[in-house]
Amino acid sequence: MTRARLVYALSLGLLTSSSVSQSQPTAEERTSRYFDSVRKQPGLLLAFVRQMPKGADLHNHLAGSIYAESWIDFAARDGLCVDRTTSILVAPPCDTSCDRLTGKAAVGCAYGDPVLYNSLVDAWSMRNWNPSKGSGHDHFFATFDKFSLASLTHRPDEIVEAATRAAYDHVQLLELMNTADGLEAAELGTKIGWNEHLPELREKLLLGGLRDIARSTSRRLDEDESKMRSRLNCGTGEPRPGCAVTVRYLYQVLRGLAPEAVFAQTVLGFELASSDPRFLGLNLVMPEDWYVPMRDFELHMKMLDYLHGVYPKVHISLHAGELAFGLVPPDGVGFHIRDSIERGHAERIGQGVDIMNERDPVALLDRMAQQGVLVEICLTSNDLILGMRGNDHPLPIYLKYGVPVSLATDDEGVLRSDLTHEFLRAAETYDFLSYRDLKRTVRLSLEHSFLPGASLWSDAKTFRRGSECTGMPDERRTVACQKFLAANERARLEWKLEGELADFEKNY
Repeated sequence: MTRARLVYALSLGLLTSSSVSQSQPTAEERTSRYFDSVRKQPGLLLAFVRQMPKGADLHNHLAGSIYAESWIDFAARDGLCVDRTTSILVAPPCDTSCDRLTGKAAVGCAYGDPVLYNSLVDAWSMRNWNPSKGSGHDHFFATFDKFSLASLTHRPDEIVEAATRAAYDHVQLLELMNTADGLEAAELGTKIGWNEHLPELREKLLLGGLRDIARSTSRRLDEDESKMRSRLNCGTGEPRPGCAVTVRYLYQVLRGLAPEAVFAQTVLGFELASSDPRFLGLNLVMPEDWYVPMRDFELHMKMLDYLHGVYPKVHISLHAGELAFGLVPPDGVGFHIRDSIERGHAERIGQGVDIMNERDPVALLDRMAQQGVLVEICLTSNDLILGMRGNDHPLPIYLKYGVPVSLATDDEGVLRSDLTHEFLRAAETYDFLSYRDLKRTVRLSLEHSFLPGASLWSDAKTFRRGSECTGMPDERRTVACQKFLAANERARLEWKLEGELADFEKNY
């Protein structure tokens, strides 16, 4: 073959190879095209997002994740009663005759009384609620006091339900918010009383038994998780799906309590996150717009600022901006997100709905993007509680300014939702959201989880792999990669997620 023909042949080969390469879309491209083709077909779109791996649910209240039907079962099993007028659970004795005229009926009567059963489900959740019935905000927050008595002895069952639903949703990690000590720390704080000198008050709490409460809380969680694993058949030849979900906890501080109780719970949260690896950090909960959280917001930030200095390695995620203009006076919506980051040291923000009412919101958005402060987006919750949906919701603005976001459930049992339907709602509401956008939120959810260890990514903005694990998850791992994953739980779950995403995309 002459030199000219050789050059021509090689050129033709390169062109042919390039054409073949260009005609063969990647698995991600094929998946993206399929997603675009079904986004106007709700049934097929639902099936798609159901099977899609979803990373972590970073904003999930354990008690709120339980469906009302389960609370009825738990209450009936405990022999509890219900006030037919208010739907509030009360202690026995009950009227077991199941006479509909009685005011204090045994919850078990609901199994034979469709009117009672349905009234409890509606009262303990957002099922059948509509704006003509009053405030969604008020109905939502009122549910917790109604079924709370059933939650005292069923923590293992609650974790089982949350993990099982997460597995069905193809979730790898649950960070469950949970006031795991009951109210022991709050009671200790009330006993010791308030002291504006926080270091001195912390010392009194520790000397007064707060570390004992931390130890007993960990022991109680040992028992609860043992029962949970037993009920899921974990470690047997026939484990149930929930066993595959990594479950961790954020200690849940009730910011509507008195300052001495809030501080005691907050110290306990820092102590638990320092001593028990299952507690990854803490969060402050209860309605942000209520009088006490609004009145004490600055004090709560002062507490967090001080305790962050004492426990600098403990992670903090804060509910902030779960507000709408008019829900509180105008001066109440201008600073909660900014102060939660600057003074509360929040690494993640839960809800963040009123971001554009903050002082200089664009500068704040730029700062959140630069610092990597993730926003836990809860679309169903924001719609039903605050009426924030569609273009009124700030999700498009967060994405426009490069702020990391993840989708989360908030209180999936009370809201009658799950993470799959949060993805469905996002895809149906925002036409600009692509499959790659959803995939990015999934990866970010694990990247911004509070799991210990290094990341799989050397650059989490472009998702460029570090040098330790450069192959695909279905390939044989190098010794260096095996050691890296064994030493870093975050990277280990991210590696697992990449394998599940690759398997998912092979279907298209």
